[in-house]
Amino acid sequence: MNEFLVITGLSGAGGTQVGKVLEDNGWFVIDNLPPVLIEKVAELARAPGNSIDRMALVLRARDTDDVAAAIRHLRSTSDRVRVLYLDASNEVLIRRFEDTRHRHTFDDALGLAAAIAAERAAMERLTADADFVLDTSNLNVHELRDRLESLFPPDESTGAMQTSIVSFGYKHGLPLDVDMVLDCRFLPNPHWVDHLRPMTGRDPEVRDYVLQFPQTKEFLDRLDGLFGLLLPAFVAEGKSYLTIALGCTGGRHRSVVIAEEVGAMLRHRGFEPRVTHRDADR
Repeated sequence: MNEFLVITGLSGAGGTQVGKVLEDNGWFVIDNLPPVLIEKVAELARAPGNSIDRMALVLRARDTDDVAAAIRHLRSTSDRVRVLYLDASNEVLIRRFEDTRHRHTFDDALGLAAAIAAERAAMERLTADADFVLDTSNLNVHELRDRLESLFPPDESTGAMQTSIVSFGYKHGLPLDVDMVLDCRFLPNPHWVDHLRPMTGRDPEVRDYVLQFPQTKEFLDRLDGLFGLLLPAFVAEGKSYLTIALGCTGGRHRSVVIAEEVGAMLRHRGFEPRVTHRDADR
């Protein structure tokens, strides 16, 4: 059975790099494909004797109606179609275009910032068609590869729900590409303990400090009960991916500890979550 992944989103958000990572992981990738050719390419992939099992199509088009129509048609003719929407902050997009000196897809006669704003407004409707939205603002090449491999493992099995857990700092911005956000800022903060401040939640001393408080134990107990309810329901509904984000102020202490504990909870329930810490080393 052929599997199709449509990659779209904002110019400069990383479509070419995403395509390279997927190609390294065994996907057949076509970059910069006009939407009108999607169905023709899909027909070739489905032809008898064709060995293409996983195809990724990177779309760059100004006409979102064409993209949306092409996605709807592909979904009507294929059983396994997913859409990945790539996003990034305006500041990051401006910096990337200035570094590469490429022209923006939209008319930038009024300036790069105006072109990015116009594209973001035009592309917003496509986020409703997306199975996942990936914010590449704070991802380096290696982190992008890890994130993509958590979403689309090279040896992916179709029956299991892929789970990911990420810790983050609210002062660095909310992650966009998550399903559930949990706030850990009510827990006592190791930042105010002098000898713990330079450490992170990966250090045993910080972990012991955070876990010693009764409110931490109650929080984890209630989360375990919540996941006992939600995870089987998500699986029963056919959800393929679940990403849980844990946040604290800076993303270095409390959220890291709780993310690791949540990872252990999910493993105990038979899942194999990928745990990452977005801001722990900032």
